[in-house]
Amino acid sequence: MKKTLIPFSLLTALMLSACNSGGDNDSAGNDNAGEPAGDAETITYESENGPVEVPADPERIIVLSTFTGNVLALEENLVGVDSWSKTSPNYELEGVEDVTAENLEKIIELEPDLIIGLSNTPNIEQLQEIAPTVTFTYGALDYLEQHVEIGKLLNKEEEANEWVEDFQARAQEAGEEIKAEIGEDATVTVIENFDKQLYVFGDNWARGTEILYQEMELKMPEKVEEMALSDGFYALSTEVLPEYVGDYLIVSRAADQDNSFMETETYNNIPAVQNGNVYVADAEKFYFNDPITLDYQLEFFKENFLGN
Repeated sequence: MKKTLIPFSLLTALMLSACNSGGDNDSAGNDNAGEPAGDAETITYESENGPVEVPADPERIIVLSTFTGNVLALEENLVGVDSWSKTSPNYELEGVEDVTAENLEKIIELEPDLIIGLSNTPNIEQLQEIAPTVTFTYGALDYLEQHVEIGKLLNKEEEANEWVEDFQARAQEAGEEIKAEIGEDATVTVIENFDKQLYVFGDNWARGTEILYQEMELKMPEKVEEMALSDGFYALSTEVLPEYVGDYLIVSRAADQDNSFMETETYNNIPAVQNGNVYVADAEKFYFNDPITLDYQLEFFKENFLGN
């Protein structure tokens, strides 16, 4: 089966719902911390595009893509976020506005003192005139490095590093318990239906894949490794789905999507389905890979694989 080409709008939607890993870490300023400035009101953050003077303690942050959960986890105040983040049940965003880079007037009204986005965010030059604006190239850092980098930007690198170390310890410990329960060689598959297209995921496209494959080191089926590991996801049909499903199946399911594939004979004849080894997650709670979402995903896996 040839790889399905994904329309640009669909690819963008998938990108905005995950922080993909696997790039040249040096290209995104990973080794550059914000320069400490004592009680100064600003710090100099070494962004991938050069130094940017940003508030040492920002009070009105706008996130235009992907990084809302990272900012919330570091207990900073948001006044505007992208629409994907706004709909996440994991985030407490009461009173925070839904904004886009195209609506500059609304952004001006919110009076931000820091704007965070992606390198392909529209109107970057205009945004820079409104407030200090820092962008990141999608996929240049892995999901944990990205959180540390957000920590540097917000003058909270220590807090970010502490969370990363704690999370990895918790996830790896849970992974050992899960492997003891299901077996060292058991395989796990993660799928999602989005806009009438079924996808299987590699190890770096959110939906809990970073936890399962990177931290817990659970195994993916050979077919998934072959087709989805490189790009992070692979589009397939229901007819060939059994070839990709391992001993356990995680279904990231959104209520507003077409999930009729789960009613087909093909799906219900898959051994993992017949053995009761299917765990269905709320897709809106699984889209991202920030600390808040990762903590939710970790508890989901512990509850379903271990029953605790």
